[in-house]
Amino acid sequence: MQIVTMGGVTVGLLLLVYTLITWWPGAKALRKDPVAAVASLLPFLVAWAYGVLAILTVGGLIGWVADTTLWISNWLGDVALVWGVGGQAGRQGATVSYLPLTQPGSGVVLILTAVLLAVAKRKKTPADVKSSLKAGAWCGICLGTSAGVTGLAAVPLAQAVNWLGANAYGIFA
Repeated sequence: MQIVTMGGVTVGLLLLVYTLITWWPGAKALRKDPVAAVASLLPFLVAWAYGVLAILTVGGLIGWVADTTLWISNWLGDVALVWGVGGQAGRQGATVSYLPLTQPGSGVVLILTAVLLAVAKRKKTPADVKSSLKAGAWCGICLGTSAGVTGLAAVPLAQAVNWLGANAYGIFA
């Protein structure tokens, strides 16, 4: 499993802040129709949750892709911190011990992977939804194992997916 660095957390936060700024409909529009406003953010949030779960997988192709994405993000963020503001490269970000997915939970992540790929490859899916899915998954991978508020959802998501997998597959251990 890849360990997140300050650079990786920075990349994840940049993706999150950029998405929130470009999504923000304004206070008036948010008060007028909050459901529609939040619904436009939903693809990013779903993909973000998937990214968190993908980085929690312990192996396989999905885990390798998530680890590689985090490694590249760590490198990109470290370069930006060193050359952009004079920070230090490779400084490990604060992490927490993560809750690995069980076998049934990993099965649910595999199913979610197929769902997200199908939505992203579908011709009728708008381009902005496709880009939100990519940005959300990337953001979730970067922030999924970090400590603090950014990684807060990792444990509840893992527990929910493990529970869902156990009940869907009928395996209770």
